[in-house]
Amino acid sequence: MGPKRTERIPVILVSGFLGSGKTTLLNQLLKDNPRSAVVINEFGTTPIDQQILRDHDILLSVLSGGCLCCQMRDTLIPVLKNLRMTWENTKSAPPLVVDSNQPPSFDRIIIETSGIANPVVVMDILLHHHWLSRRLQLQTLITTVSAVTNEQYFEDFPEMFAQIAWADLLAITQSDLATTLQIDRLQARLDQFVPATPRITATHGNIESSSLLATHMPFRSNKIFDCQALPEHFFRSDTVHLDFAVSWSCLENALQAIIKRYPEQIIRIKGMVYTHESSEPLLVQGSSERLYPPTRLPTRKADDGIGRLVFICRSEISTLTEEVITAMGKCK
Repeated sequence: MGPKRTERIPVILVSGFLGSGKTTLLNQLLKDNPRSAVVINEFGTTPIDQQILRDHDILLSVLSGGCLCCQMRDTLIPVLKNLRMTWENTKSAPPLVVDSNQPPSFDRIIIETSGIANPVVVMDILLHHHWLSRRLQLQTLITTVSAVTNEQYFEDFPEMFAQIAWADLLAITQSDLATTLQIDRLQARLDQFVPATPRITATHGNIESSSLLATHMPFRSNKIFDCQALPEHFFRSDTVHLDFAVSWSCLENALQAIIKRYPEQIIRIKGMVYTHESSEPLLVQGSSERLYPPTRLPTRKADDGIGRLVFICRSEISTLTEEVITAMGKCK
């Protein structure tokens, strides 16, 4: 009789370009699958995505200040090892022992990569790392694709193409913001790139999580990935802090003006601000072409009352921070 086979924890990998709705989809996944541990990677030094998940009692790890590309590889591995050991300790604990300091138990791990990360780096860790590959099992890679994606992005950003090419399932998001022509053109492009990859459509961020989890990872190559094969990216992240409340209508107009001023450079805007209209903080999100409808978030005791706006750009805008601060000062 052979040695007992080690039980592996299923891992769901969520990928997608900047502003394509990854965290919104993750939020939906957690509503239906609360027993999940989550690892979020954010490119900027100021993490914002975790705010969207503040309603969930989950074990959450945030990796910020870079993308889960090769330079963050050594950061992710110990996080996944710790999650595995936490899972083992939870499994071995007596069922009647209640410890208020014990982290929430989980049955799966969900990893959300940054919007500029090539998912193949994380896949390589899960499939080939000598310790993790025997204890974690990559179940599926879900890539979000916005229906209002700037078509030029397909040509400009190889990261976006890689996210789509490696996907086991494509989740078409923000279809409620797109015209029929935009959706048709996107579907035609996906037919050209990845005709065999299954697709589902989310409207207003709503999607059946059972559909997301129904697709399992096909056979993957055993070839170990060479990090040097990845092209360098030149994205920049700038953060503006607001230690005062603002008028949302004023802020909205100011951000829209900034987007119009730098349509080629600004790729993503996200943040949480405090406004005069409500005591609840406001989640702000936008892309190179538009601001998305804002969302009120529940208040928490840990909130410090300081707003934060993160701008991710494809190149440096030397005056951006100063322009944003000046505009915000007019919205007090």
